[in-house]
Amino acid sequence: MEKIRKGDEVIVLAGRDKSRRGTVLKRVGVDRVMVEGINTVKKHVKPNPMAGSQGGIVDRTLSIHISNVAIFNPETGKADRVRIQEVEGRKTRVFRSNGAPVGVKA
Repeated sequence: MEKIRKGDEVIVLAGRDKSRRGTVLKRVGVDRVMVEGINTVKKHVKPNPMAGSQGGIVDRTLSIHISNVAIFNPETGKADRVRIQEVEGRKTRVFRSNGAPVGVKA
């Protein structure tokens, strides 16, 4: 079971975008995630008349290593770790600090 999933709100722990928050857009491989608005770069794109695409400078979101993000706990307002706990015969993710389930809207 993955501790960080698509749709989770995360906070960046290291790098240029440290302490910024965003939503996980998708997982890239085993150890990387794409986070909305985090790790954006400007890419210079050549025009391609055959494909009908115009050239220019495009903003792109790149992936960030999963060790550089932590899931955001809305109850405490801080980054938190996650553990897998069996509740009523089902494995669920819970925050380590207060034991609240992850992703459940209160």
